[in-house]
Amino acid sequence: MASRFGFRVTATDGLARRGEMTTAHGVVSTPAFMPVGTQGAVKGVLPRDLVDLGAEIILSNTYHLHLRPGDDLIARHGGLHRFIGWDRPILTDSGGYQAFSLGERRTIDEQGICFRSHLDGSEHWLTPEKATDIQANLGSDIAMVLDECLAYPATRDEAAVSMERTLRWEKRCRDRFLALPQAASREPRAVVVSNPGQAQFGIVQGGTYIDVRVVSAQATVELDFEAYAIGGLSVGEMPEIMYEVVHETTPHLPADKPRYLMGTGTPIDLVESVSRGIDLFDCVMPTRNARNGQLFTSEGRLNIKNARYADDPAPADSACGCYACRHFSRAYLRHLFMAGEIGAAMLNTVHNLTFYLDTMRRIREAIVFGSLEKLRLDYCRTFARRPVDS
Repeated sequence: MASRFGFRVTATDGLARRGEMTTAHGVVSTPAFMPVGTQGAVKGVLPRDLVDLGAEIILSNTYHLHLRPGDDLIARHGGLHRFIGWDRPILTDSGGYQAFSLGERRTIDEQGICFRSHLDGSEHWLTPEKATDIQANLGSDIAMVLDECLAYPATRDEAAVSMERTLRWEKRCRDRFLALPQAASREPRAVVVSNPGQAQFGIVQGGTYIDVRVVSAQATVELDFEAYAIGGLSVGEMPEIMYEVVHETTPHLPADKPRYLMGTGTPIDLVESVSRGIDLFDCVMPTRNARNGQLFTSEGRLNIKNARYADDPAPADSACGCYACRHFSRAYLRHLFMAGEIGAAMLNTVHNLTFYLDTMRRIREAIVFGSLEKLRLDYCRTFARRPVDS
């Protein structure tokens, strides 16, 4: 397809890059964090809230949207942007992660992944071609290839076999993606190109084995994707292992294209990975933790359900300017959480997403001013110590 995708680096600090990623639905300032809207909605907030918070791009899930409401239905409604009322960029993952997270409901072979739906038990095949077609129907700005996300720990042989299968799947995804305009005209009932400017990202796999990762990176780059992701991390390995894999993999990815670290995102992970050359992140942590009563603050993590906040008039974070911190006390936030009010999830999510998006803003500014190392050390000190309410 005729991609409208582009990327340029505007500043560097060591291996860290500040840049601009251009998509069919707008420009994203990088390094960037993508709030996760698995089913076309970021839990706890409305699209207008995301705009107010400064989110420039969100992530949705191919597998889940295919099952419900159906990518064909979404295509009939003009694509995912129009369907969910979001006119900024969207990245869709391929469903490959569900091969890991829904391990008891799937089987994998050379053809692809066979799932038993978590909704009704029905059988669904997700092949590289099918994953590409679904994302064309959705019309996301960035479509991910279908990959195999290997569980941790795995042997080197297991990692190599899985990586090689991912390479074969990636080649099939790329071939299908490049053929989509012709396929849409021949198969109008099967696939609709909802976004002619869609780009496709390749994914590097290989477990925690550096030599396997290097082979994967070099072979994936040869397929000439618009950008590249590092997948298969944050699946149980120690953070130090993840950082090493990232550090050894990024030199083998093109400097003039974005690098996306999939599914990773503690505050420390963000600054550590940016310092190793990563440009794009997603993670459910800020929204999931918000629903569980855990807030990220400038002083560390805060568990709002703790009894010590029952009569606390202070905001969740005095250094935060979000709607929740400007208007409500810790006592009120705890009351909402303990009462099971939906407003607790909404306010906590607004706060946590503000923290994450502000963290990315601070990272971008630090790169420009050459002070990322100081910021990295500040975050390591803050989030390595005990929570503020322990």
